[in-house]
Amino acid sequence: MSELASETVFTALLVFCRIGGCLLIAPGLSSMRMPMQVRLFLAVAISLALTPVLYPIVRPATGDGSPSGLLLAIASETGIGFMIGFLARIFFMALQTLAIAAAQFVGLGGMFGGISDESGPLPSTALLFTMTAVAMVFASDQHWVLLAGLVDSYGVLPPGGGFSARLGLVDVADQLADAFMLTLRITSPFLIYSVVVNFAIGITNKLTPQIPIFFIAMPFVTAGGLLLLFFTIKEALIVFSSAFGAWLAMG
Repeated sequence: MSELASETVFTALLVFCRIGGCLLIAPGLSSMRMPMQVRLFLAVAISLALTPVLYPIVRPATGDGSPSGLLLAIASETGIGFMIGFLARIFFMALQTLAIAAAQFVGLGGMFGGISDESGPLPSTALLFTMTAVAMVFASDQHWVLLAGLVDSYGVLPPGGGFSARLGLVDVADQLADAFMLTLRITSPFLIYSVVVNFAIGITNKLTPQIPIFFIAMPFVTAGGLLLLFFTIKEALIVFSSAFGAWLAMG
């Protein structure tokens, strides 16, 4: 009975390592706006709920219960969970980066609207993009898809198989390329708008050097950028949410 209890505890611990490692950095669930105790209890509750389901898969990874083998399994499971959460977080990191660039394109980069998850101030438009994207994750139940993907990951990356840093870096590089290409498409209207408007301002300034065209045109540039944001943000966030959901579904 004592041996069975130890195996059950070790199995639940390994499940918690992968689940907790993912929730440590997963978008939305790792937000600094959520108290640390809530995040901890959420990870513990999910782990305990999934332990009976995953027990036959995770139990062999506990081995003979030796400290060295258990520590190696803990490190491996934590690394796998962290990598899964980080791959999901890359989408939102790319969106935040390009949203900051879009704010700079339309002259709103200096208008800070709040604190991001990384505890740094963001421009108002960038904060609008990132906060709405995170809200859409929960509104569209994609957080459940993420948890389902964690359960399915045990079939692809079984416990005890070790964590390959090389394959992890390849996945990160591919995810960075895909995420930044996606967010570049989303924010490309602001880039095109900035290039066209600044080119027109430059030509006008050359034709009438006596008039400070740049300072006169800036309010109109900002107003045009806000108008562009009004017409494009809905479609942009739908495209982002659909792409993120497709990645979660394919794993």
